[in-house]
Amino acid sequence: MPPDFISTHYYPTDAFGEIGADTITQLEHAPLDVMRQHALTAREQAAGKPLLYTEWNITSNPRDPMHDSAVAAALAVRIVMGVDDVVEAYSYWTFSDIFEENYFPSEPFHGGFGLMNLHGIKKPIYHAFAMVGQLGPRHWPLAQTHPTVMAWVGDTDARTGVCHVLAINQAMPRHPIGDEAISVRLTPAPGRRARAVSIARIDEQHANPVALWRNWDAPDYLSAQQVAQLKAAAQPQHEALAFRIEAGALVIDATLAPQSANLLRIEWEAA
Repeated sequence: MPPDFISTHYYPTDAFGEIGADTITQLEHAPLDVMRQHALTAREQAAGKPLLYTEWNITSNPRDPMHDSAVAAALAVRIVMGVDDVVEAYSYWTFSDIFEENYFPSEPFHGGFGLMNLHGIKKPIYHAFAMVGQLGPRHWPLAQTHPTVMAWVGDTDARTGVCHVLAINQAMPRHPIGDEAISVRLTPAPGRRARAVSIARIDEQHANPVALWRNWDAPDYLSAQQVAQLKAAAQPQHEALAFRIEAGALVIDATLAPQSANLLRIEWEAA
């Protein structure tokens, strides 16, 4: 019988993998849009059938420190937003570091594939996906030509009067990247004005529990208090952000750290 759908797996390191090669070098040679390129090829090969990516991650190494890091968050956002219009389903491997394919060490952060570690501490990439979800069912890319910055704006929630802008500053390893200043300009719907703006960040200094764990000299075993501290450190925190109105448009300025995912929250009210 003919297939009902096409299922495939792909990792951004796959085409650049060699025996003994490290994933940093593999990603260094991978184009920023490597996953979109491959998805477009698979889309053509699927010949109209639904295309399901039932496994992917930022690297295929089951013990990769990048999986636990803030670097994974920004790269994952670029990947999922880049294939959003190409695939029917895109399933991350895996939800937790506890799974049966490989043994899992007792070390809290061992570079496992999971969105959460074995203590249920959410890694930066977990919250990156949550940020994508905050955009809502409809979102649009913001026009820009910067080599490392990308941004998307979500529709305003009719119930809460809130919309979100998701912005990343991301490059592959060993490529130039630094702090980037952005200015977002949004025209409100008729009869609306901005009441408040805030930003939540995922980067080396924010929502990055593995950094705190390393500051403790990377203990193999955690107390209940340490687990609670790491869970709190993993949570992105919204901070108020200044804004201004120019010719009726809302203008927001922000600085994006290298290898970061950032969520702007805009609260609208009746003018």
